[in-house]
Amino acid sequence: MNRRAIRLGADIGGTFTDVVLEKGDDIFSTKVLTTYAAPENAIIDGMHQVCVRAGITPGEIGQIIHGTTLATNALIERRGARTALITTQGFRDVIEMRTESRFEQYDLNLTLPEPLLPRQSRFTVNERVNARGEVMVPLDRAEVEALAAQIEEAGFESVAVGLIHSYLNPAHEQMVREVLTERLPHVSVSISSEVSPQMREYERFNTVVANAYIKPLMASYLGRLEEGLRGEGVNCLVFLMHSGGGIISLQNAADFPVRLVESGPAGGAVFAAHIAARYGIDKVLSFDMGGTTAKICLIKNQTPKTSRVFEVARTYRFKKGSGMPISIPVIDMVEIGAGGGSLAHVDDMRQIRVGPESAGSEPGPACYGRGGTRPAVTDADLVLGKLDPDNFAGGAIKLHPDQSQTALTAHVGDTLSMDTIEAAFGVAEVVDENMANAARVHAVENGEDLSEYTMIAFGGAAPLHAGRLCEKLGVDRLIVPPGAGVGSAIGFLRAPYSYEANRSVYMKLSGFDPARIKALLTELKSEVTGFVRTCDETSEILSEFKVYMRYAGQGWEIPIALTEEQAINPDAATFLARFEEDYAKLFGRTVAGLDVEITVWSVNATTPPEAVAPVAASAGESTAVAQGQRRVFDAASGAFVEAQVINRVTMQTGQRANGPAAVTEAETTIIVPASRDAICQPDGCIDVVTKG
Repeated sequence: MNRRAIRLGADIGGTFTDVVLEKGDDIFSTKVLTTYAAPENAIIDGMHQVCVRAGITPGEIGQIIHGTTLATNALIERRGARTALITTQGFRDVIEMRTESRFEQYDLNLTLPEPLLPRQSRFTVNERVNARGEVMVPLDRAEVEALAAQIEEAGFESVAVGLIHSYLNPAHEQMVREVLTERLPHVSVSISSEVSPQMREYERFNTVVANAYIKPLMASYLGRLEEGLRGEGVNCLVFLMHSGGGIISLQNAADFPVRLVESGPAGGAVFAAHIAARYGIDKVLSFDMGGTTAKICLIKNQTPKTSRVFEVARTYRFKKGSGMPISIPVIDMVEIGAGGGSLAHVDDMRQIRVGPESAGSEPGPACYGRGGTRPAVTDADLVLGKLDPDNFAGGAIKLHPDQSQTALTAHVGDTLSMDTIEAAFGVAEVVDENMANAARVHAVENGEDLSEYTMIAFGGAAPLHAGRLCEKLGVDRLIVPPGAGVGSAIGFLRAPYSYEANRSVYMKLSGFDPARIKALLTELKSEVTGFVRTCDETSEILSEFKVYMRYAGQGWEIPIALTEEQAINPDAATFLARFEEDYAKLFGRTVAGLDVEITVWSVNATTPPEAVAPVAASAGESTAVAQGQRRVFDAASGAFVEAQVINRVTMQTGQRANGPAAVTEAETTIIVPASRDAICQPDGCIDVVTKG
């Protein structure tokens, strides 16, 4: 068999590391507890497991694609390198002042999140570039050399350089890097004009600081991973999933690790889009629930919605504005601390709260029997009959219901005078409502009606909760694809090679300059094509063009997609027509008499998407054979019901399982509520539909 036909996807999550091996048309997968001290060990362990099942040696693997939450976790947990920021005189406190917006208007005791770097780690140089990119105050090389000596004496490992308006003229940032590289070759350097060349200094400075903060950590990890794989006889290329839903080379990932923030969830969105394409579904709600978080993403026309700013580590009830803005191309999704390992407690108002703190894999939920004493969502699911204690993770992990009961009683039941079942129901219902509310808000923010959507659920915990979520959201159809428990890792294998670059060049339509626009977009196209060619030297490369536009005086822009013809032969009337068309879709009307501004220009280079074979959906003509029955708690009725247990592997195309039911497999369990039926489709997807 061709080695390139054997590919490995590996996703490091907060609780489990998912490993998937694709050998021709066959897929072999496993879940391994994440090893925090050396995350690469879990990948190598999982790789050996799937290679044994596939009957191959690691040396036969032709390609590895990897996604990880390590970058995100390092930012959330503040455990990156000792980092300094060099910025323009007068702008030292930008990352602390933020935008001066209040994300909770009526909280008189509001505490803003601490900046990633304390004030004593922020340095300034006397230089100035204006908003047209013209040098007003030249940068003195001797001043930078003196600053390099200070940085060396203080023992900094990494330096972020963010100068005002450097996205228009990067010469001063490049001089700073040149001096630091010459004087401090052991220190990592990131410059904002390469990491995020966009206007808005707070977001740009914060992004380059985040990149510098995690760069040594990620470079060390990626180096260890590559070395560990070589030691196992693996000599293929290793690629990384980036936040925008594509694949980049190991070197690009090491240079711009901030692009790996949300790389795992991005793989999940790609996976859901691939399933949507099979079924020809244009409106999909992607629901990914793992061990630590739940991710919700809107997918229209088989394409995940994207954004150029994402917030990491929201500190105040997941409110927008309370986190750390990262200005990179990213698949737009809402993420909340609601995973299988999310811990439950009772707050001062005697209300059950779930997350964002997670038990992770060390020690894990109480039922893992690894020393955890606080109740997690998995403990509630176990007590409510959703999980089989003897067959969790394919029987690799034995669960302990008695320890779940003890934890729920001690931390929830006793405080609220509830028995164990009530406490478990309360925890499960709170986490389901948290996720449903997050989905509602995300839909409203995007002007969408979720009743028109189909949910695609994956991740180890999602199929346990997706049916109840559909009931809450009024969604009639739920699809759980094969390999749902390791969906993000499968998504890595479906993703194209891609890279997106943004550039801020301010222009009004009244001052439209076609020659300048053509030169800018041609330059961006050449840049991103070069990045993709480092991954794939032969495939066709497609270019996608976007501009970010707004009415004069507005504070934010909307993305406007352009064809290559419209981008390379720009015309003001075409730009205005495209803007008014999309603006009216979002806000119901256009605004007469105002000039229109363009602030950001974007080009994405990508290899063509994988060809998708359409599926002719079955209506479910025969009855699936049950393996037995077990008592499962039905949230809608508030009582236990007798649910038939069906092994997913034994379900044949067109077979229907009438709810309530539990469809079991090695990596997860699909809970089919009493209001729904489950139908096995020709491609192995389980289609959960409303009765009648």
